[in-house]
Amino acid sequence: MPLLDRISLGKAGEDCACRELERRGYAILARRYRSRFGEIDIIAREGETVVFVEVKARTSSRYGEPAEAVTLHKQTRVVAIAEDYLARHRLRQARCRFDVVAISFGARGQPVIEVFQDAFQAA
Repeated sequence: MPLLDRISLGKAGEDCACRELERRGYAILARRYRSRFGEIDIIAREGETVVFVEVKARTSSRYGEPAEAVTLHKQTRVVAIAEDYLARHRLRQARCRFDVVAISFGARGQPVIEVFQDAFQAA
């Protein structure tokens, strides 16, 4: 898949994820938060919990299901970015969790969205 198509797919996936999270009552705090450790797709709040969300979107399952792409290496990077965010925003004592939103765009383009709450833990 060309790079531009991957970028467009990622943006469409993030847009769908934000709409779904807001529908479920999350408040979006940041999108594409960058630190020296990388980027996290969405930072949200659900009640008193700060939620760090990794979004994975696919147009087919040829390379596996979307959620399977959140590898241990990726989880480690997301945790480092989350720690940076919490420190910069003076939220070190805040309750937090890590969710994954997996989106499959089928042949008709209609997204199938799965939200995996508490998908992984900080080590």
